[in-house]
Amino acid sequence: MPAPRQRRTASADAPYRDSSGRTFEDYPRPSVAVDAAVLTVPPGADSLHVLLVRREGSHRKGSWALPGTFLHPGETLADAVLRALREKAGVEGLAPRQLNVFDAPGRDSRGWVVSVAHAAVVAWSRIADAVEAQPGVRAVAVDEVPRLPFDHQQILELAVADVRARYAEAPDPDRLLKPPFTLLTLRRLHEAVAGEPLYKDTFRRRMQPLLKETARHQEGVVGKPALLYRHRTRRA
Repeated sequence: MPAPRQRRTASADAPYRDSSGRTFEDYPRPSVAVDAAVLTVPPGADSLHVLLVRREGSHRKGSWALPGTFLHPGETLADAVLRALREKAGVEGLAPRQLNVFDAPGRDSRGWVVSVAHAAVVAWSRIADAVEAQPGVRAVAVDEVPRLPFDHQQILELAVADVRARYAEAPDPDRLLKPPFTLLTLRRLHEAVAGEPLYKDTFRRRMQPLLKETARHQEGVVGKPALLYRHRTRRA
């Protein structure tokens, strides 16, 4: 009587192989980077600004760019972008959200690099100290940025389009204004974000129902004081 056949089992130490018999190491893999477009409106400014840092490494040294870095082993994308802002720009406490993946094969002359772009829209006070204290960090109007390396210009354009679309639908969704505020103050903020004047009556009809009246009026002004508003509470 023939001996029973032994069932072959995969060794716990054997590498995983796909249907073609290849392991993970058989496939070339790109380096992963993160880049952050941090947008703001400085006091008195009539346009949206972006945070830029001067590159210090040997590659494109001295050029202005978005804060970015390569992903470290065991690090999440969220942690990497926070590290980039902290180490490259001296900025902490932000919560950038993922914007898009930029994966054009030739986007980085150093090799195959995929960038996960992030964006954040923050009040000027969140980055003011870093900009004022460091010559290698500055905020530049989005329509006046110098030539940016890699595809940072595309990342910036996408971030600007995203924030403009959100501000067209809701009053100050990123809470850049400290309440209470007047409709005029709100409209000026939205004009800075939009990069163009907005019709007063159209803006009021669209945004006023989305705000909360405070029953208070502006103080210390000549003429009829304007009603003050605040943001509505965000839904959970």
